[in-house]
Amino acid sequence: MNAASPCTAVCACSGSQSRRPSGKRLELPVANRANARLLSAPAAKAPPAMLPTEAANWLAGMLSQGADIGEVYISGPGDPLADIRPTLETCRLVRDRHADLQLGITTLGINGEQYAEALAEHGVSTVTLQVEAVDPAVVKNLYAWIRPGTKNIPLSQAAGLLVDEQQRAIAALQRAGLMVTVRTTVYPGINDSQVAAIAERMAGLGAEKMILIPCTACLNEPGPANKPDNALLAALGELAGQYLATEIAEPTADGMSPATAEGDPVVAVGRLPQPSAARPNVAVVSASGMDIDLHLGQAARALIYGPREDGLPCLLSTRALPEPGGGGARWEKLADAFTDCFALLTSGAGENPRNILSCHGITVLVTDGNVEGTVDVLYGGGKKGKQCRR
Repeated sequence: MNAASPCTAVCACSGSQSRRPSGKRLELPVANRANARLLSAPAAKAPPAMLPTEAANWLAGMLSQGADIGEVYISGPGDPLADIRPTLETCRLVRDRHADLQLGITTLGINGEQYAEALAEHGVSTVTLQVEAVDPAVVKNLYAWIRPGTKNIPLSQAAGLLVDEQQRAIAALQRAGLMVTVRTTVYPGINDSQVAAIAERMAGLGAEKMILIPCTACLNEPGPANKPDNALLAALGELAGQYLATEIAEPTADGMSPATAEGDPVVAVGRLPQPSAARPNVAVVSASGMDIDLHLGQAARALIYGPREDGLPCLLSTRALPEPGGGGARWEKLADAFTDCFALLTSGAGENPRNILSCHGITVLVTDGNVEGTVDVLYGGGKKGKQCRR
């Protein structure tokens, strides 16, 4: 994914000074559950979330390669507060291993009041709250659905609940000592009249900064997006700047968080692992030898692919897997036997083996693609294999 371009600061009002880390931001997509969907959201299904151990290992790999990372954010593909367990576990792993990195999350704010203290206790210091309106009638025109719990509720009821949850979340997060930035996507004719009200309301509750982002997609309408022009954005920035330090940011092509005005680009996490000198190979479980068509729990052997002398990946050998049974001990043995592999391809795997193998530096990728084509993708080749999912 490409890093975002620096945005332009529109104005800055008086208030507390931003606690900015040195280095770039790395976004870890470990939030496995969504609690809302905007009408403008892409139609394509979101990629699956990483496991906390996978995310922590990815971060460690980036740092070992010299990446200039000063801040880690949990952002997507769902909402970090919809299921707090992977969020807190990721925070714990990052804090234990990299105490110097600043931790943050991007959230809609539902459950924010409930989890504010837990976030602070796990080292989170900054929260980006996505607030598109403070009027429930406008919220209804922006969202396809809102799910505060495990079931959808009528949008007319959920819109008011979201507004209330966001406001209580900001107050609770501020009391817990977290810095809150409000992020608002501007949809001309829909919520642009709300921007000043959002800034005033959020400032009164303890938010410290506001980021305005021009929309890139229509809200369930045909034709090109009705994007706000620079004049409108500048005017809205001036209005919001009466209450909060305000910036205007260009969205990235993939919809990830923008960079900040100070110039630190966002580093969006990659979705696939990469080979290293210590782990150059890939293990594949396959019944046919042609397709990735075997569940890891049923596999007795694995095909080992890796680069040959000219650098092209090829089949190097086959390797026996530990006998079925034994629970976690089997996966520990497998990890010990595959210390040269950075990834394992399978058509299915439980969370327990994925966690154990990830702790040993082996990412389990679930796919039903062609073996050689998918292996080729992992080594930076063509796109012949189907999309891998974690």
